[in-house]
Amino acid sequence: MKSTCDRERDTGALYSRRVPRRDFLAALAAAGVSVSLPDFKLAAQTKAAAASAPFRVDVHYHFSSPGFIAAIKARNTGQAALMQWTPEKALEDMDKDGVATSMVSTSEPSVWFGDNDAARKLARECNEYGARLMADHPGRFGMFATLPLPDVDGTLREIEYAFDTLKADGIGLLTSYKDKYLGDPSFAPVYDELNRRKAVVYVHPTTPDCCRGLVPGIPPGSIEYATDSTRTIAHVVFSGTAMKFPDIRWIFSHSGGTLPFLTGRFIRLAAERKNPQLPNGPMPEFRKFYYELAQGNTPGQIAALLKMVPVAQVMYGTDYPFRPGAEVNEGIAAYGFSAADIAAIERDNALKLLPRLKAS
Repeated sequence: MKSTCDRERDTGALYSRRVPRRDFLAALAAAGVSVSLPDFKLAAQTKAAAASAPFRVDVHYHFSSPGFIAAIKARNTGQAALMQWTPEKALEDMDKDGVATSMVSTSEPSVWFGDNDAARKLARECNEYGARLMADHPGRFGMFATLPLPDVDGTLREIEYAFDTLKADGIGLLTSYKDKYLGDPSFAPVYDELNRRKAVVYVHPTTPDCCRGLVPGIPPGSIEYATDSTRTIAHVVFSGTAMKFPDIRWIFSHSGGTLPFLTGRFIRLAAERKNPQLPNGPMPEFRKFYYELAQGNTPGQIAALLKMVPVAQVMYGTDYPFRPGAEVNEGIAAYGFSAADIAAIERDNALKLLPRLKAS
């Protein structure tokens, strides 16, 4: 996918700028949204609204640290939009699209390429770069920290550092790691710690090992991303992970992928197997999760999602830099939501889940 950037600049400049550690950590602790809400008519979420003071909170937003850019370039992933990401262009586009705060997360393929030590170092670099963005642009960025899964020991150490030192807002995961989905029992120590912290966990899809190049001419993102989201949501629920770790707050991408269209099958599956971990079936667990609307904002997708969950579980996401914010803005505006529902989706639900973002 081509980037709209006219040129690629040195994204390492921001990261390498020298700031005393004490001042850096103090700035992190103080980071928060300082943008006040403007007076506007929510019934008309159009370009005119985007041109006013930014107010939206984007929970599906990708950034690129210098180390991550080097890693994906070395592996020829072809993700030009990520390779050309810069803070300056990001802020320009956020203002254009009416986004006050973007919750940065590392896109797939994330940081683990078979070497635990290398993954730990790259995860740390991504997270420190994200924390630097938060400190240098108070209120404009939050962070879902990158973890070196499937390395569980390294992940536990990075959770501690990300929350306690860098003051991350939550954690970003992929839907699967090699052949393991998120309900895999090997990840239980990670969930135990995240549950203890009542962590927000944002989940982004990836291309699963099982299903690469199945349909000629159709890239994985067109089918497999949505399907992998559904696989991992089902695994988190049917494995009992969701019930065992009830204080984790999960956000899933793209309106839940294909999940809203398959709930009938999952209800029947639970009934047929008489799963003791789902005494009331899977729907109560599905309804606890949050779902964001990036690339899931057509009328049919929104309608199906709202048959599964209330507006209180729906959040705003753009999938930047792969998709422009205007896409989801137009989808939300065209659906016919009430003014109160638009306010909830575009900002208020995020503030309830991530109270640090409230205007100071």
